[in-house]
Amino acid sequence: MIALTAFRLAGYVRSHRVYQALLLTLAMLAILYGSRAPRGAEVSVLADGAVLIIPILAWAARSLLDTEPDLQRELSAVQVGGRGREVAAGLVAAFAACAVLSALGLGWALLLGVSQAPPTGVLITILLLHALATLTGTTLGALTSRAVLASPAVSIMALVLGFMAMLLLSASPLYWLTVPVIRWMRAANTGLLLDQLPQLAALSLLWCLIGLAVYVWRRR
Repeated sequence: MIALTAFRLAGYVRSHRVYQALLLTLAMLAILYGSRAPRGAEVSVLADGAVLIIPILAWAARSLLDTEPDLQRELSAVQVGGRGREVAAGLVAAFAACAVLSALGLGWALLLGVSQAPPTGVLITILLLHALATLTGTTLGALTSRAVLASPAVSIMALVLGFMAMLLLSASPLYWLTVPVIRWMRAANTGLLLDQLPQLAALSLLWCLIGLAVYVWRRR
């Protein structure tokens, strides 16, 4: 499975699809961190970055999972000893690609987006938010990949509308139905992120696990 994961990452890079997500990430970072945030606003700015990179990560995950042709995917399942391992290899590869982009975003934010480095406790919290954003992007990208939605047009619209629905739901009393990304931002703005993190992380992780289960079930 490790070899298949590396094979899919290499195929994603060789296909040049990786540059689509990379350029989108760089453009978003240049706009978001065009000027350094004032002292005291580090948590808010870093949390905003974790939220805004999610659709780009979803695009990257979707592109990686769509890189391999359908017939090659079937052959890969035979070679690694089952469809379960093949699916797992694809998800691990997608998560790894998203993790690199997320790390790039966080590194850019810490070096160029804030006036001072946040305290250790805050930095750990922001790292956890970016990890949740990586998992969320991977899940959303998997749910809109070709193996689930055959039409490219429907797939792209589902990705965009899915993220918009996530924003709308997380701003409403029904925030528990999705990843509460707006709640992430509100908690960071009000200084309550550390206190609310366990609940927000639990809701986010639950949605991602359900989404991945749906992907495995619906995968063609």
